[in-house]
Amino acid sequence: MLKEKVEKLAEKVFEENNSLFLISLEVNSANHIKIVLDGDEGVSVNDCILVSRGIEHNLDREEEDFSLEVTSAGVSEPLSMPRQYKKNIGRRLKVRTENEKFEADLVSADDSEIKLSWKAREPKPVGKGKVTVQKEAVVPYTDIVEAKVKITF
Repeated sequence: MLKEKVEKLAEKVFEENNSLFLISLEVNSANHIKIVLDGDEGVSVNDCILVSRGIEHNLDREEEDFSLEVTSAGVSEPLSMPRQYKKNIGRRLKVRTENEKFEADLVSADDSEIKLSWKAREPKPVGKGKVTVQKEAVVPYTDIVEAKVKITF
């Protein structure tokens, strides 16, 4: 019952702030509510406060006691939604499928698949040595086991 109330309140907050979106919402048996959000332009502390207030101020602690935690999707967290891939176009990803692993630049993303691009060293077709070639792969979301943004400094 509490989870349904929180989902409706969160929906309203995200409708009013459409650059933000929900990654996960969990309510445990002790009524600890954990909300993880992301945004098309990232998430600020003020965004977390906005979501927290939009939920907390509309729940009655007299009716049901609860604790609330609102966080942004961490940089080390795997990507889980097409919208997260779209906001990371141009960045380097580590993508793992059932059969392959890629470390490549995210070239494009739509609602069903992503396109990756990378350079690889391969043997020359004729003669000795290697040559650098540009490779591409189109990977449907359904094939992705895990994908993370590779952070470079």
